[in-house]
Amino acid sequence: MAEGMVIAVLGAESTGKSTLALALQAALAAEGRRVACVGEVLREFCDAHGRTPRQHEQAGIAADQTRRIDAAAIGHHIVIADTTAVQIAVYSEMVFGDRSLYAEALRAQARCSHTLLCALDLPWVADGLQRDGPHVREPVDTLLRTALQRHGPGYAVVAGQGQHRLAAALAVLHNAAPAATASPQTTRWHWVCERCGDPDCERHLLPRP
Repeated sequence: MAEGMVIAVLGAESTGKSTLALALQAALAAEGRRVACVGEVLREFCDAHGRTPRQHEQAGIAADQTRRIDAAAIGHHIVIADTTAVQIAVYSEMVFGDRSLYAEALRAQARCSHTLLCALDLPWVADGLQRDGPHVREPVDTLLRTALQRHGPGYAVVAGQGQHRLAAALAVLHNAAPAATASPQTTRWHWVCERCGDPDCERHLLPRP
């Protein structure tokens, strides 16, 4: 069968990526489609090694993330990717000042039919080695937006608590292309938010200090 459509879920730490990815898998599977959810390879690495990756290990993690997404796309209508190689490229720039992973990561990202960027409206929650602190969320969010706006496919910001976040993501998918979840890789789209795509217009989504 043809390769399935890939929906990428990106975002800074503690923005609900994994929760949203699993919720999307369940919601879309309930519509009768074969849906796979590819988890975050970085999380597996940290759990297995008891530490975060070193610089020379970043490229392998990014490549493995892409390989798993590509493999899942064979035999499924839809693949929900809980992060992609672009997320690893952003971490490499943040932590090591290394921008060398972007080119390959964005080539892989271009194969995604939809990219959802989780807003910073959820409270930060500690999660072991996976998270550095709330202070890194805005810089990571900025790097993700920069990569996707200047060098990659479009993206849509999703916000809201619990079921509202899921509803926002589903609305993006259906509004971007009415038949998006039925015909993989047929439609390219560029929609950042329902207003203008200016990150400043999303400040009302952020928790008040």
